[in-house]
Amino acid sequence: MSDLLVSLYSTKLAELKEKAGSIGIVIRPALPPELHVVVTWVREHFSENWASEVSVAFSRQPVACLIAVEDGKLLGFACYDTTARGFFGPTGVDPAARGKGIGLALFSACLQTMKTLGHAYAFIGDAGPVDFYVKTAGAVEIPAPDKGIYEGMLRSQPK
Repeated sequence: MSDLLVSLYSTKLAELKEKAGSIGIVIRPALPPELHVVVTWVREHFSENWASEVSVAFSRQPVACLIAVEDGKLLGFACYDTTARGFFGPTGVDPAARGKGIGLALFSACLQTMKTLGHAYAFIGDAGPVDFYVKTAGAVEIPAPDKGIYEGMLRSQPK
């Protein structure tokens, strides 16, 4: 998978914000006392590695994790500035809630937050849905022959 670069001053971001604006789900910064809820949810729905990154997001001030909530239920999350400054991700949506625009709204809100905090660009490391990021935010691939920052990363071994 490739690393991508997104200009936070692109006109694509205004279009993205407009598309994401009316999903009817609350997108907001996570609160420090929600750490255990969000980290556990991410671990159960995604991976231990992502749960570790979410923990880092909660150590930032302000908390660098946005969450999608409906009727008191966590439906998704998106982080920034976790693996490295300027990085977007990880991000994920509950499989049962996909297809409602929640991922798009989280992505848009994260990029807007990063811009407000002074970032000019966002990096998406080891991007999964490359076509999605290219189409929605005008992301461009960063040519690199290796795995970038994730090269040689330690991973949990199956028991």
